[in-house]
Amino acid sequence: MHPSGILYVVATPIGNLQDISLRALDVLKSADAIAAEDTRHTSGLLNHFGISKKLIAVHEHNEHQSAEKLLVQLNAGENIALVTDAGTPGISDPGAVVVDVLRKAGIKVVPVPGASAVIAALSASGITQNGFLFHGFLPASGAARRRQLEALKIQAVTLVFYEAPHRILECIADLSLVLGAERRITFARELTKTFETFYTCPLGDAEAWLKADTNQQRGEFVLLVEAPVQKETEAIPEEAVRVLKLLLAELPLKQAVKLATEITQLKKNDLYEFALQLKNEN
Repeated sequence: MHPSGILYVVATPIGNLQDISLRALDVLKSADAIAAEDTRHTSGLLNHFGISKKLIAVHEHNEHQSAEKLLVQLNAGENIALVTDAGTPGISDPGAVVVDVLRKAGIKVVPVPGASAVIAALSASGITQNGFLFHGFLPASGAARRRQLEALKIQAVTLVFYEAPHRILECIADLSLVLGAERRITFARELTKTFETFYTCPLGDAEAWLKADTNQQRGEFVLLVEAPVQKETEAIPEEAVRVLKLLLAELPLKQAVKLATEITQLKKNDLYEFALQLKNEN
């Protein structure tokens, strides 16, 4: 019986082909097969580097079936490289399902790190706030998108989203509506490509900037929405802190703040801001 093969999760360039790593090239050359989100797209990458390999399609409508087929090959001792259209597999693409199925089946999974649009955008954004929450793509439906944003609104970290060009205007409108026009957004567009763009402004000004030049509505977007600037709050008395902590241990945040306001007679907004800080510290 053959020992099981290895699934290599291989990061590929997000635009500039020179960003591929030497290790990624070695793995792609030595693998018995390459599982790709779009085999036509990956063929172009492989041809550029003179690599000829069997390609297996793994897209969002066949992840589980593809994982089962890959499992047969891996159990036969073959090594397989998993790639996505651009960047690191498993980040907002079908690769995550494949990796999950194969790891549960006992297959060894080895990451081959490299380009990631999320990290590239953050690194060049100049955002100095600590922490970020990567959400990926928001729902396509406006109502569902706004509900999701309401749930994310309380996060006191930078929110990072992917967005497609045909939805960028409606997405920005909802971000401004739900998160507030004063919050700052950084557009990271077409990263590592010819028309790479970084632009930062308040959310309330973002739609006008996009409409002023329709070229800025093209390409792939990473959107980085900074956390709201914390306003100065009055010092919370020690007894109020104790009350708030006790309530937060038993109740949802909004209900705890409401009761704490009634008990302590302090300003609701001050208690709410302090409660958010307590939540984020835990």
